[in-house]
Amino acid sequence: MGTRERRERSDEADRALGASFSSLITTLHKSESSIALAAVGGYGRGELAPGSDLDLLILHDGSLGTEKLSEFVNAFLYPLWSGPRLIDHSVRTRAETRETAQADIKVAMGLLDIRFVAGNPDLVDIVNNDAQEDWRRNFNKNFPALVKSVQERAARSGELAFLLEPELKESRGGLRDINAIRAISRVGLVPVALERLASAEALLANVRDALHAVTGRNRDQLLLTEQDKVARELEIVDADVLMLEVAKAARAVDYVMDLTIHRIENTKKKSLFRKKPNLAISEGIEVENEEVSLVSGSGSFSDPTFGLRAAAAAAQRGLPLSVDACLELAQNFQPLNTPWPRQAREDLVSLLGAGAAMIRVWEALDQEGIIEKWIPEWSHVRFLPQRNVLHRHTVDRHMLETAVRATHLLRTVHRPDLLLVAAAFHDIGKGFVDLDHSEYGEVLIKPLALRMGFPEIDADTLALLVRHHLLLSSVATRRDLDDPQTIASVTSIVNDPAVLELLHALSIADGEATGRTAWSDWKARLVADLVKRCLSAMSGFTPPAQLQLTPEQELRCQEGVLWTNITKQENTYEIEIISPDQVGLLSMVAGVLSISRMDVRSARTRSHGDFAVMKWIIALDVNAEPPTNEKLQELLKRAFTGDIDLSSRIDERIRNYRKFPGIPVAPPIARASNDFATNATVLEVRMHDRPGVLYAVAKAVTRFGVDIRAAIVATLGAEAFDTLYLTDLSGNALSEERTVLLANQVENLLLTQ
Repeated sequence: MGTRERRERSDEADRALGASFSSLITTLHKSESSIALAAVGGYGRGELAPGSDLDLLILHDGSLGTEKLSEFVNAFLYPLWSGPRLIDHSVRTRAETRETAQADIKVAMGLLDIRFVAGNPDLVDIVNNDAQEDWRRNFNKNFPALVKSVQERAARSGELAFLLEPELKESRGGLRDINAIRAISRVGLVPVALERLASAEALLANVRDALHAVTGRNRDQLLLTEQDKVARELEIVDADVLMLEVAKAARAVDYVMDLTIHRIENTKKKSLFRKKPNLAISEGIEVENEEVSLVSGSGSFSDPTFGLRAAAAAAQRGLPLSVDACLELAQNFQPLNTPWPRQAREDLVSLLGAGAAMIRVWEALDQEGIIEKWIPEWSHVRFLPQRNVLHRHTVDRHMLETAVRATHLLRTVHRPDLLLVAAAFHDIGKGFVDLDHSEYGEVLIKPLALRMGFPEIDADTLALLVRHHLLLSSVATRRDLDDPQTIASVTSIVNDPAVLELLHALSIADGEATGRTAWSDWKARLVADLVKRCLSAMSGFTPPAQLQLTPEQELRCQEGVLWTNITKQENTYEIEIISPDQVGLLSMVAGVLSISRMDVRSARTRSHGDFAVMKWIIALDVNAEPPTNEKLQELLKRAFTGDIDLSSRIDERIRNYRKFPGIPVAPPIARASNDFATNATVLEVRMHDRPGVLYAVAKAVTRFGVDIRAAIVATLGAEAFDTLYLTDLSGNALSEERTVLLANQVENLLLTQ
């Protein structure tokens, strides 16, 4: 099986058809100059598979007349119809061919590979020249139709890389897509990575040849029952290895197609609008031509966290990471330290939390082998097929799809970072013979989590989630939920409400990513009922602990003056602020940090008498200057006296942030409840991070006329989780009615921003 065999089949067909065609010209006394036989499509490219159709075009100059032409065509085709190959033919003049091609993109693309077989070669040459010229000239008109045909094929036939029984020709990433990419490359409008297609095309064509050979039929769907036979025909170990290679090839084709379409669409935009200047979004990272690219010579390549930072920046903005960026990252790869720096872990979580936009960025990095360099455990599941009727994706893609589904559930859990990581690696133990994938996944995920820099307690949680990611579904559908022993069997394994909510979200995301055969409304209701019963059996959630003041901080509060201290850390700054307390203090400080282009990663604040103690961890925006105590104190004093319009300056930063396409995110939620242990109302706000989040939250709370006694702020990946301890002016928790009203007011305000 190979290119030479396909060429030989085409040559053999040429000889037989050419001889028959030329003989008829002589027998029927036709002028050879008036008619010609040409091969188009796959036959034109010399790529005949054992069962391929013969795509023929009979060209004539119109001089024969309808009756004589019909006599000749019937005499030529009639013997072929009883032959071993199906015949797809058309009979046209040059003008008719040109007109049909302009109306039908399939005809136009087929003519790009037209090849002379017999008769008058000049007729074929003229049509070939027309086809090439018209394809380039009409490309702006043809391109939308081409993209539509790619999308329609994908909708009809699915994605080749992820199908249990793939269609080798029509599916997304299949042979038709390769032909479409080659057609695009003929225009020369954008660089097309054809070199990436060579091995993929050879593999898919060989598999198709083998399928035709073992079935004896012209069929391109690789059924489960035939995969082992095809593997043997190709001398491949088994069907699993065959399907892994098919998935790998299809992913390469899909990647090149996606990239090529994006580049052309961007080129078309640039032709309509003035070219936008490059926009820096982080050190060494910029947006160029609607792609995230890297600044060569910036020195950032020596930073091991640079690649993850670039990937997260691209995905969170809904932009692709350019091929050149991926190549540069691969060529200049720097291994991450163990454990990873916190920023690297946060960037991974931000990447995973970008939803569907993450897939394109991850795939680009994976094509260059970067993902497995960061996460060696990924190598085993990369392109790994699942010969299981419940699954529609390869193992690696299924886990990514689970992470995408998990992004819709981030507001339902206290630790969205753990949910995303668990979703992205919950099946990491698959593909090892004689090992239960959940049990072995537990073995793999804990050291991986520790390497990523998660503390031991979080690594244990991730291990539990991976080990038991099927627990809730299994128990809910097989056990009696009214039996106390059923509930006890779950709570004996998962005895923390926060972990149970994570397991619930993971179960939903995993089920939805698998498909309707694995996750139905019925199963979702049963699992939700089980979780509700288990939560009732637990003690409930405990609010996070407030900041504990040190003796030094208490002493500074007694000094009665504004005090700041800035400490440079590896990729962040720690800022400690002690200030006289006043209405709206948290909002003003958060606003000052925001307009100084400081992004809050975490914070803890607490009132102490007439003062407030604040401890912030911030990361700098690419355009920010390193903070100093003098500059910070000056801005804080101006904010306290109202000399700075914080709202307008933050709005300006938000507008700049929104220049990018962005990604769909769940709406913010605000929940409030009374904590009797602290005699305070605890307000939890969960939303996608953006500039000025804490400023907006604190401002809304201040307007409600309550005091902020303490605050705990966490940015987990790209999600902001703010917990505020509030009291009324008498120092007590709010009434139940005011608690509900406050949560609604804060949520509504955030929804409108």
